[in-house]
Amino acid sequence: MSAGLSDNTAFVAWRVRQQEHVEQALSNWVLADAPAGLGLVMRYAVLDGGKRLRPLLALAACEAVQGDPAVAMRAACAVELIHAYSLVHDDMPCMDNDVLRRGKPTVHVKYGEAQALLAGDALQALAFELLVPDDGSVPAALSARLCRQLAVAAGASGMAGGQAVDLASVGVALDQKALEGMHRLKTGALLQASVMMGASTAALDAAVLRQLSTYGACIGLAFQVVDDILDVTTDSATLGKTAGKDAAADKPTFVSLMGLESAQAYADEVLDQAHQALSASALPHTDTLHALADWVGRRAS
Repeated sequence: MSAGLSDNTAFVAWRVRQQEHVEQALSNWVLADAPAGLGLVMRYAVLDGGKRLRPLLALAACEAVQGDPAVAMRAACAVELIHAYSLVHDDMPCMDNDVLRRGKPTVHVKYGEAQALLAGDALQALAFELLVPDDGSVPAALSARLCRQLAVAAGASGMAGGQAVDLASVGVALDQKALEGMHRLKTGALLQASVMMGASTAALDAAVLRQLSTYGACIGLAFQVVDDILDVTTDSATLGKTAGKDAAADKPTFVSLMGLESAQAYADEVLDQAHQALSASALPHTDTLHALADWVGRRAS
């Protein structure tokens, strides 16, 4: 790994500051005035919780390429809205049937399944609305590119497809290649898209984009490996969600496949690859992206 930038005071200050900016932007864009209380459900699903890793990756990538920060904030919030909608739907009884998310009752537990379903639908729509503002602040070609990146990452070739594989894999002994393939879609695609959408706010050559894409893919895979580790080593109060649920549901995980120590070593290996890709990009402002990789590997929830 890199030289421990995730412990650096400057990075912590950057992270807290950007988390606050993202929270404020989300609060400004996810309004409470949707009909029949839907806005309140949407705000409950999005605000006051989560690490905001996806927005942070988008904003840090924008900084690395010296792109447009205002467009990057729209991209950051759009990705977070897609992530939030996916959590609302994944937690419902028809899928993971979970009751705890970000330390509070899941949306369907608090507001009912119908409102949860509608809130997820509305959050997904709002994500794309943010990328196509009617004030001309985002060039049309860039809006189209960002929308396509997000749609591919969220749809059948990305997150939704990965979730379908996940549901079909309960009780199935997947090998490492199949497990990685599932999580590159379910979790990794949106994390990778976060990086690439932030990078899209500047004009870059293909070689740099390839290295950033590799970085994003490695972050996505490492995040899931660490998530599997935390699922068996950390309690629900710390996680903010139900611990041990993968094992209870007989889902294949990196820990069940490799064992705890080997899974941790594999997470470290993948994060090393992320750092190497950043170094190979030769971009001059990648310290924050390096620090985010370290943070992914060392997080406790």
